[in-house]
Amino acid sequence: MSKRRLPKSHQKQHTAPDENFIMLPTVDFCFKELMKNEKVRKGFIAALLNENPEILEETELLSGELPREYEDEKLGILDVLVRFRNGKRMNLEMQVLTFDYWQERVLFYLGKVFTGQLKKGEPYSILQKCVHVSILDFQQFPEDHTCFRSFHLREDVSGQLYSDKLEIIVMELPKLPPKARTEKEVIKWMRFFNCKRKEDFIKMAETDTYIEEAYRELERLSADESHRLEYEAREKALRDYITLMESANSRGMAKGMEKGMEKGMAEGEERVNRLNRLLLASQRYDDLEKSAHDTEYQKQLFEEFHL
Repeated sequence: MSKRRLPKSHQKQHTAPDENFIMLPTVDFCFKELMKNEKVRKGFIAALLNENPEILEETELLSGELPREYEDEKLGILDVLVRFRNGKRMNLEMQVLTFDYWQERVLFYLGKVFTGQLKKGEPYSILQKCVHVSILDFQQFPEDHTCFRSFHLREDVSGQLYSDKLEIIVMELPKLPPKARTEKEVIKWMRFFNCKRKEDFIKMAETDTYIEEAYRELERLSADESHRLEYEAREKALRDYITLMESANSRGMAKGMEKGMEKGMAEGEERVNRLNRLLLASQRYDDLEKSAHDTEYQKQLFEEFHL
């Protein structure tokens, strides 16, 4: 696809701080607001499905703020729930923080979206495909360099598809490869989401008309005071959460080391006491005295008595 050139007014450098400000799509509030734009949503979903956006069927947004199922979910997660004209549903989540048991959470909510299609008394035949899309700013699968993958229910040996009604798509932004001359549309979208500077967004906007619309929407959101306040509040909540977790981990590690040292010392003392009791029972008084002053000889005795 040929590069699209933005008007010069969008390419010039600004010096005013407010004009340089741009929201980042990795903040889930910003991502959710972007997906409210029908053209942006169409372009991104078409890239996910490897389809032509011009022929992609219409989608509508459903209420998609996940309920806090457990008391420890202090931060909450914002998602985008989309329904296609044929009933198919797609749940889009931008997640910047490493999340314990993320796979289990994805399965849980994908199951809720799938079963939520049925009302009491309705037949299973009306169930439509449901897709969960995780856009992650951390590595879920650190053992390889694959940044985009799709999971289905398949038989282990033959690979036969059990059902196409459930699909999980994982996009890992930190794994984006070096930029190539030609790239799939979904990789372009990942690069756009991963941008950190205004000039980077502008360059990506020149590669695709739908990404250009996403950039223009970013500009509109960033210039709107009410949206900016909501964005900054969400960004602060994310920073506070990270700080809280890091602080808790540090305290936990310190306590763990302290307890570990105490436990190690206690176990060491018990080991010496057991050796002394065995030497006394065997009337090996000379070995007992020598081991009290010679640690190497004490180690030999530990091995002898399998301690």
